Amino acid sequence: MSRLSLAKLLAYGLFGLPLAMVALPIYVYLPQFYAGRAGLSLALIGAVLLAARVAAAFIDPLLGWWIERGQGAYARYVALALPLLLAGFVALFHPPALGSLATMAWFLGTLMLVYLGFSIATIAHQSWGAALTQAPLERARVTGVREACGLAGVVLAAAVTGAAGYDALSLAFGATLAAGGALLLARSPRPLVKAALETRPGWRAMAAPFRQAPFRALFAVLIVNGVASSIPATLFLFFAADRLKLGAMSSLFLIIYFAAAACSMPLWIAAAARFGEARAWAGGMLLAAAVFVWAFGLGAGASIAFGVICLLSGLALGADLALPPALLAGVIAGAGHAGGREAAYFGVWNWGVQMTLALAAGIALPLLAWLGYVPGAGGGTTALAAAYALLPCALKLLAAAMLWRAPLRHC
Repeated sequence: MSRLSLAKLLAYGLFGLPLAMVALPIYVYLPQFYAGRAGLSLALIGAVLLAARVAAAFIDPLLGWWIERGQGAYARYVALALPLLLAGFVALFHPPALGSLATMAWFLGTLMLVYLGFSIATIAHQSWGAALTQAPLERARVTGVREACGLAGVVLAAAVTGAAGYDALSLAFGATLAAGGALLLARSPRPLVKAALETRPGWRAMAAPFRQAPFRALFAVLIVNGVASSIPATLFLFFAADRLKLGAMSSLFLIIYFAAAACSMPLWIAAAARFGEARAWAGGMLLAAAVFVWAFGLGAGASIAFGVICLLSGLALGADLALPPALLAGVIAGAGHAGGREAAYFGVWNWGVQMTLALAAGIALPLLAWLGYVPGAGGGTTALAAAYALLPCALKLLAAAMLWRAPLRHC
């Protein structure tokens, strides 16, 4: 396919905006929402979130295999996901007045509905983009535009929630989901699909990506780097409130972080074109570690210093978002599976992403409890800062070393 115009890229990529508006509330705001509005304990909320994430993680490869069987008809699956996602999101953030047990069941049921719709839409959307082109520079442009739109969605979700609350968030999400979905289905270019792809039984199809050495190496980097990124996301509100004493500024810090990531997308696309996607991503990891390690030394009231760290680490985040899916598209093409098997790869890929979120919570929170940190109690903040800043930086360096040694030098 020839170079895609900006209009075509936006017709495809803008659907990433409403998808990202789902992610921030679930991963950042949802625990506080159900603790305050529904009176559920944090331990119970954490158990529900962990169960839902693990279940979603193991459903994703099945969804990838199912979407793969559609032979590139990604629009069909996006259309199916839209009502599931909208109904689940609205129900999740507008629970009826129920008893504790019924509220927990409502929480789990609506969260799983959101995850189902989100997974179908995300796998189909990512597979659609990977199938559009196999040219390295075009791959980076496609993923860069999609992830930049996603970051705009994160910023919009943070701003709307902070300014007008969850009712306004639901309205904004519904409007952007309808607009983005309509634009994608009506205006986005369709990928070229190979007519005669082998149809394998479900489990063989799901295991097929792991038969490729480049995929195994890239997937291992995804897990290590994903845990490194998910630990600060899990601990962010605790760090801002208890270490920095700046809980009221949390939304502002999030906006700075994600806006910087959005602005960095053209830089990482240019870096990928010059140095290759793998080397550019490794450079982003090294930049993230060099910047974020300074968060360990921050104390109460360090708003300017932490804002600068959010800005610079947000610039590094752009590499994490734009380049791994482009690398995966290259691995798919190198295996001869472009044009119809993308969904199987992205189903497994999203399984890995979900597992990093579960692993981050499973590693960081028990570790902090063992080290004596209790939220809001005033003690253990040194352990909190170490888990928030030092552990992720060590994992980032490990991921960069793994990526440098991976059989992806051509990318």
